[in-house]
Amino acid sequence: MVRYHGAHGPISLEKRPKTVPIPPPGKAPMRLTATELACRRGGRDVFSGVSFTVGSGEALTITGRNGAGKSSLLRLVAGFIRPCSGRLSFEGGDPELSLGEQAHYLGHQDAVKPSLSVAENLQFWAAFLDAELGAGADKVAEALEAFGLGEISALPAAYLSAGQRRRLSIARLVAVKRPIWLLDEPTSTLDATAQDRLSGIMGAHLAEGGLVLAATHAPLGLAGARELRLGELNPRSASAALSAGEEKP
Repeated sequence: MVRYHGAHGPISLEKRPKTVPIPPPGKAPMRLTATELACRRGGRDVFSGVSFTVGSGEALTITGRNGAGKSSLLRLVAGFIRPCSGRLSFEGGDPELSLGEQAHYLGHQDAVKPSLSVAENLQFWAAFLDAELGAGADKVAEALEAFGLGEISALPAAYLSAGQRRRLSIARLVAVKRPIWLLDEPTSTLDATAQDRLSGIMGAHLAEGGLVLAATHAPLGLAGARELRLGELNPRSASAALSAGEEKP
């Protein structure tokens, strides 16, 4: 089990293989647990007292007003920032890898290099995220097709629309397997067709036993997803309320 808390030291930059298969049926299920997390940034208390548990095949949507800490919570889970108090633990994954190394993080920025083609951009991320996969031509082609980008794979990314750039950024979730998906406003700039594609791919990831945490202002089309509402109980302390059941429209 991997554990993190506010007192941990510097993040290790040691290079290790990044492929993290989802445990097959019969093995112990994965479980991500947050206990009394608190975040402080720029001298401001962003949130405190945040607790949740997400298991294999489960999705958690993170909602709340602007500034409630949705992005900060995802970045904290990814390991980009440290909690000022509280604890994160992850069971059932690879004990040799950190939590962040077993997660995909999709932020607001699309991380697309304009001078590279669509395929070259995804090949770069495949090699960066998975030292064993390398260029991974087959997986790259499969991921591009999954998001309707196969026909423009040779097009320089500079010519992509905002929605196409977003789809290219999301495609790395398919190109490289990781059990935890941390998605910050994943449907931003996507049209209805692309949103349906994303919902289907997230559903397939959950069906394989993966975990999804997504900050969003809109429904993601995931039946049974639970909702973590930041800032609902007390806007000043940004405490959290967790509800189960269907996503709210």
